[in-house]
Amino acid sequence: MSLHLYDTARRALREFRPQHAGTASIYVCGATVQGVPHVGHVRSGLDFDVLRRWLAHTGYDVLLVRNVTDIDDKILTKADAAGRPWWEWAATHERAFAAAYDALGCIPPSVEPRATGHVTEMVELIERLIERGHAYAVDGDVYFAVGTWPSYGELSGQRVDEMEQGEGSDPRGKRDPRDFTLWKGAKPGEPDWPTPWGRGRPGWHLECSAMATRYLGPRFDIHGGGLDLVFPHHENELAQSRAAGDGFAEYWMHNAWVTMSGAKMSKSLGNTLTIPAVLERVRPVELRYYLVAPHYRSTLEFSEEALAEAAAAYHRIETFVHRVHERVGAVEVGRVSEAFAAAMDDDIATPAALAEVHESVRRGNAALDAGRRSEALALAGAVRAMTGVLGLDPVVWAETTGAGSSGDGARQALGSLVDALLEQRTRARAERDFARADALRDELTAAGVVVEDTADGPTWTLKDGA
Repeated sequence: MSLHLYDTARRALREFRPQHAGTASIYVCGATVQGVPHVGHVRSGLDFDVLRRWLAHTGYDVLLVRNVTDIDDKILTKADAAGRPWWEWAATHERAFAAAYDALGCIPPSVEPRATGHVTEMVELIERLIERGHAYAVDGDVYFAVGTWPSYGELSGQRVDEMEQGEGSDPRGKRDPRDFTLWKGAKPGEPDWPTPWGRGRPGWHLECSAMATRYLGPRFDIHGGGLDLVFPHHENELAQSRAAGDGFAEYWMHNAWVTMSGAKMSKSLGNTLTIPAVLERVRPVELRYYLVAPHYRSTLEFSEEALAEAAAAYHRIETFVHRVHERVGAVEVGRVSEAFAAAMDDDIATPAALAEVHESVRRGNAALDAGRRSEALALAGAVRAMTGVLGLDPVVWAETTGAGSSGDGARQALGSLVDALLEQRTRARAERDFARADALRDELTAAGVVVEDTADGPTWTLKDGA
């Protein structure tokens, strides 16, 4: 089966056929760096990181562009309220987003352009639109004339007469409330740049069109971002780019929201969970597992219980790989299974892909307990390959977090002792010596080790404070 992706514009699964054989070009709308990132912000970065890894695994040379919006109304408002320069506020939170992506194992983008570094390209795009009759300037502001583009609404599926840009009717000269801003004329106290229409700053929608075509060309493969961006942001990007004569994106992919109590997670609702705060409760790899386990188009309702379950599920995977390493030898990266590949080719179906990972863990534990060492080693290699595609390879994460440190060394030594006792307990249960099995479990419990019997075999965690 070849890779099929859900295209928002076509509202259907489509076979992925890149513009250029062997190369996949992706533009992902990145952060508007107005504050500290929360789990809702980083889900998009993780989902498209998994897509990128699967494309690379299947032989594509991937060019991924993820922008930084470092000039925006919200940035200016929050910086002013904090009494800090807008550029310093943006840079501070840009670093916070970079740290969050790094902590959660995202491969850095091929390039990460800032909006403020591409004003020249934005001005050129506006000039093309004005020349073609799709934009007009009024007293330093420039607007896209929606009525001149009959295809407007093709991405979101909305009727033009029912749309609202959220900008309102502008007293400075907007001809139609549906028209959207390309360039904002200078206002006192705001940053501005020179243009043929006077000094000012770019509109949000204009930024991404200019940066996408600057690095990926007038036509590229995939444009991605959060579901909340379909309208008006991506609708406006598509309209202005096509109206200027560019083919723009061939596929449009959108990840769903992270919600709390049914509401989209956002700063305005006051229900955010910042990455630093969550990482005080779980390890980065466990948070990554939690965020990539659901299908990217499925809404994820955040809960502490589900986060804990995700951490336990990941622990079962790494415990298996660790057991094989300790008892058989070094686990090298193997090959993904056919079932895993089929799941990933089916619109990056991570739930089915992880189900295959856990099935391999279950079979591998059974093989290890039965003494089938070669089978266990092969399955562990497959688990490493499959989790690697998802950015969850336990060996890579152990190396990344410094397995040679004294704390990790102590845990590794403890793990060897606990696994040895668990192996004795497994043998006792197989021999129906339940008194011996219970005694071993009690011994572990007294030492602060919580044992859980699962379909994948026994796993353990330390009690709080142990």
